[in-house]
Amino acid sequence: MKIAMLGTGMVGRTLAGKLDELGHDVVIGTRDPAGTLARTGRDMQGSPPFTDWHQAHAAVRLASFADAAAHGELIVNATAGVASLAALEAAGADALAGKVIMDVSNALDFSHGMPPTLAVANTDSVAEQIQHAYPAARVVKALNTVSSMVMTDPGHIPGGHVVFIAGDDDQAKATVRGLLGEFGWAADTIIDLGGVRLARGPEMYMLLWLSLWGALGTPDFNIAVHRS
Repeated sequence: MKIAMLGTGMVGRTLAGKLDELGHDVVIGTRDPAGTLARTGRDMQGSPPFTDWHQAHAAVRLASFADAAAHGELIVNATAGVASLAALEAAGADALAGKVIMDVSNALDFSHGMPPTLAVANTDSVAEQIQHAYPAARVVKALNTVSSMVMTDPGHIPGGHVVFIAGDDDQAKATVRGLLGEFGWAADTIIDLGGVRLARGPEMYMLLWLSLWGALGTPDFNIAVHRS
């Protein structure tokens, strides 16, 4: 499948690398490709320069948001949630129309220091904002409740832990389920919450996730849902 990965941070790189390994045709998008390639220092999250990662994933092409989105049959939004709408605006409505957008973003606001707050919560979500801004696209929230390592390798954590999806289009959710299955998520570990409005819960869970990271000293954990 032709896939556009919007975002060159750790999440975008991890997902793009895994999709490349699985045989997908991946283009990773950024606002300024030349600037991304020119950076030599670590980013705000401490990730090494993009060029270091790219040397190991030469088949993944780097392009502008617009060119990446035009390439992709499926688009993954791995940008920061507070910048997602701007990134998708740069991609262009025509390039998004009719396509599945798998939104893995979280709207973390670091403007007041640590720990971050949520820029979007309670009455809205990033996934909803994207769907409202691009009604011809088919948005599915997924994977935002786990670290990038666990996104692409659920076996990294033992046991039957779960991920959530939410979106209005059943066919789009089936496409995302298929992609998660390629990552190793068993069908019974993917919980469909319902329509895109239900993306609010997984996005607001991020504050608890950050607290758990602090308490456990690692981001490599997940939650399980036990049913009677």
